[in-house]
Amino acid sequence: MFKKYIKKSRVFSHAAVRSHGTAAAFNETKTELIRKSIHFLIALCPGMAAVNYNFTVTALLFGIVFYSAMEVLRVSGVTVPLISSLTYMSSRPGEIGRFVMGPVTLGAGALFVLLLFPPPVASIAIFALAFGDGFAGLAGKLLGKHRPAFLFGKSLEGSLACLTATYLCAFLVSQNNTVSIAAAITAAAVEALPLEDYDNIILPVVVGVVVLFLFP
Repeated sequence: MFKKYIKKSRVFSHAAVRSHGTAAAFNETKTELIRKSIHFLIALCPGMAAVNYNFTVTALLFGIVFYSAMEVLRVSGVTVPLISSLTYMSSRPGEIGRFVMGPVTLGAGALFVLLLFPPPVASIAIFALAFGDGFAGLAGKLLGKHRPAFLFGKSLEGSLACLTATYLCAFLVSQNNTVSIAAAITAAAVEALPLEDYDNIILPVVVGVVVLFLFP
């Protein structure tokens, strides 16, 4: 009877571990979906800039400053309605309790390319950031199984998603296969580097530089 009790206890213990693991995986996936939803919104910037460039640049600057102020308050223990909750829901486990840089670098990346490059080049660079990097994160989280050493821990599935999404976006803008391939390879290569949230700045700027030299 005692052996049966031990056996049942082990079964319940294993079930509890599996349940905890499933819940943790679900929470990580939910967090990533929220983060990438915000990521995709930056793709609105080229269209907004085409309508009113000065307003778009000002809005990005204001957004960066406002978010930074709200994050300082949140980290200091001051709860800001809605914003603190959204930041908490989109924070990865290692970011809880500290300043979350992602939205700052995301806004800064879009702002820099709007200031540095002509509209078609800036559009490709921002789309590479929004969709290339965005889909890379989702594919890596949901489908990523193959992680070769040359991708610095990133998944092959995520890199292919970045490559594909960037190529399609670049081709829609440029109608040029060479430009699109170059933008896609550049975005996938930069996305694979261990840059943390700073890839939100480096990726669009590097893609913009490459596309600028190739754009007809």
